[in-house]
Amino acid sequence: MGHAGSPTARALQLLELLQSAEIRSVPELAERLGVDERTVRRSVQRLVDLDVPIESVRGRYGGYRLAVGRRVSPIMLTDEEAVAVFLGLSEAQSSSDSPDLAAQIALAKIRRSLPAASVDRLEAVLQAAARRPSPLDVPDAGVLLTVSDALRARRPVELRYRDAEDTPSRRTVHPFDLLVHAGRWYLDAFDVERAEERTFRVDRIRSARTLPGVVSGPIVRAERPPLVDRFAGADYRWHVRLRIQASVPQIRAHFPESVAVVESIEDAPAWHRVSIRAKRLDWLPAVIAGLGDHAVIVDEPEDLRALLHATATRMLRIARGADGAPSIPE
Repeated sequence: MGHAGSPTARALQLLELLQSAEIRSVPELAERLGVDERTVRRSVQRLVDLDVPIESVRGRYGGYRLAVGRRVSPIMLTDEEAVAVFLGLSEAQSSSDSPDLAAQIALAKIRRSLPAASVDRLEAVLQAAARRPSPLDVPDAGVLLTVSDALRARRPVELRYRDAEDTPSRRTVHPFDLLVHAGRWYLDAFDVERAEERTFRVDRIRSARTLPGVVSGPIVRAERPPLVDRFAGADYRWHVRLRIQASVPQIRAHFPESVAVVESIEDAPAWHRVSIRAKRLDWLPAVIAGLGDHAVIVDEPEDLRALLHATATRMLRIARGADGAPSIPE
């Protein structure tokens, strides 16, 4: 049988197991702790002696459980659980007009209670979270921690990834940085197979596994624009150029920084030039219509003008009740 450490460590591990399930059988606890059933019962008694409310349940599906509705301390969190709780509380605080004092205290306690090794693991994640510009969409904590480990130890990582078209792939990468933009997490990394630097959305990473070895030598990164400029200037099929008679805040309400580059027009102060790189055009008519009374001129492409014309024609047919729909009784 495996060695489960000191009696105190074993008792704390037992408490963690009881906290994570409604009931645990003695054979299951013995297997999970790597000890015999007699040792399990001694560990249970050790916790009971410390006033931990543990109940013994008899019968075919019996075992041990924590008493319902009783406070139990300490709560044992894995690194993955700690980062999920920390980021969740942190996000709740950042999106609130009046941050809750209890949540702030809980954040401080979680950070203080983590072992030094765990804090090192979380450091890259916490640093990226601290410089986030907007409410955070927290991805899988295990993926974040794996990437954090690789960043700190300069280790390669194997990713199982799905792109925007939901196409699966397996990538081996050398991670550079964890970034947060517009509420999403991104991984900047060198894609070994494609021999180029790529940006991966972390919520699209299905799994991450640190590989053996160390990325040797200094990592030479290409000169790249900031993350937001990379999104707006991505090498997509369509290059859309618009002129819009509106202020920058009014335009940004429909075309955020990650979508479009907005520039003033010197000889027309009320107008702005908007440049968009897009994979598809089908989403643009609705967004342009959302600009309301603000004047819009499409400079290119011609396909967008044709799409706007077709969309407007259909909307007129619908408004007139003549869109070819079958007769429906009122």
